[in-house]
Amino acid sequence: MENDFRKEIAELIDKEKQTYTKLSDAIWEYAEPRFQEVESSRDQQEYLSSRGFQIRADLAGEQTAFIAEYGQGKPVLAFLGEFDALSSLEQEADKTEHCPISGKTNGHGCGHHLLGTAAVAAADALKSYMEAHKLSGTIRYYGCPAEENAGGKAYLVRDGFFDDCDAAITWHPSTTNKTMTDEKFLANFRVFFTFHGISSHAAGAPELGRSALDAVEIMDIGVNYMREHMIDEARVHGAITNPGGIAPNVIPAEAQILYAIRAPKVTQVKKLYERMCDIAKGAALITGTTVEIRQVAAYSNVIRNETLEAIMDENLRHFVPIGYTEEELQYAKKFQEVITELDKEGLKDKVNLFADKKHRKEILETPIFDFVLDKNLTIGGGGSTDVGDVSWVVPTGQVNVNCYAAGTALHSWQAVAQGKATIAHKGMVAAAKVMACTGAELLMKPELVEHAKKDWEAELDGEVYPNPLPKEVKPAIW
Repeated sequence: MENDFRKEIAELIDKEKQTYTKLSDAIWEYAEPRFQEVESSRDQQEYLSSRGFQIRADLAGEQTAFIAEYGQGKPVLAFLGEFDALSSLEQEADKTEHCPISGKTNGHGCGHHLLGTAAVAAADALKSYMEAHKLSGTIRYYGCPAEENAGGKAYLVRDGFFDDCDAAITWHPSTTNKTMTDEKFLANFRVFFTFHGISSHAAGAPELGRSALDAVEIMDIGVNYMREHMIDEARVHGAITNPGGIAPNVIPAEAQILYAIRAPKVTQVKKLYERMCDIAKGAALITGTTVEIRQVAAYSNVIRNETLEAIMDENLRHFVPIGYTEEELQYAKKFQEVITELDKEGLKDKVNLFADKKHRKEILETPIFDFVLDKNLTIGGGGSTDVGDVSWVVPTGQVNVNCYAAGTALHSWQAVAQGKATIAHKGMVAAAKVMACTGAELLMKPELVEHAKKDWEAELDGEVYPNPLPKEVKPAIW
């Protein structure tokens, strides 16, 4: 009986597999960046509406955010989806060389076309299962914009759209299959520092000018010195988004730098941010300029949940190995041959973490990893996710499911190229089954929801969501 629900849910998802594949591929083609995912959001809304979900759209100031809901009462389960693409990653599908698509500038290098579609499929299948078995409870699909660079979920959290949820379930495309437990996700602020000075002729009257670019450079030097006095796990990286022009004989009146400030805890990021504000003010004082500081995004660290992790891990092991054809293995092998030398070194380092010496060579020669890693293994990390903000207000579980050739780096053209392959589709379908079955267990065994809540409270240990987005910060395209 225990496995019957998994079999039934898997059949429901397999029945609509071609529909989900078509939806995912369409979002891959749209490749819409943060807060501009109009067609991607519309397609998901239209599909879920046709399946009997009630839609609420244009949420928290995010035009493309929406919630699709079915059922009533407790528990309330949230399936998290994304659909934003990355800039400057345009790439033709299935090509093993860099082939930008003419007229396009964005590409799905992080697999969000798969991420959102699998969550749609999970909610869709679970609704059918609930109807067939007369289960009570509420399921929601959250269409979340702008995970990349803007942390769209944080706005939804700040405005209360998760306040009545009992559990959140999500996943991410990867090159491994693993329940996400100890991955080192870093909290993250994105902040613009814009300096305003006085323009003048750099040769004829330099004494009349006050260089905003000098202020940017001095600030960056100050930040470099600060790095010696940060915790080892913290990261600060910046990009000069406005150098003040390209004429060397004109003292720039305005210049700007954008920083990503990361640390294991959002409270640690806030302290670094405050120190950097002081550095900026010092740079302005030194150069006779003024500085405008604008925070545009915040990502909190992820709060673990052992109950949800255990449930998701069990379901992941039920649907993996996924199984690949010889043609798919050869496809993956071709992409392994075109990843960078640094990615190949990274693959070796990763394999060394989970494989003994006897099996390392064999695993490194495997073009696709079709096995589940120990959920307690820490592998990778250093990035940020706005799933962290959700996890502060509701117990949250997530898994990685393989969608790419082993060694493929996300945020690369190689990942974009593989985004419409059958390998990617198989990973998406497997992820949908894992999430839907996890949701089914929570609906059928309400005590699991209570266990997840107790784990969540214990992990927080009295801390409350620090709400890192100031009230005045609004979703914006920048």
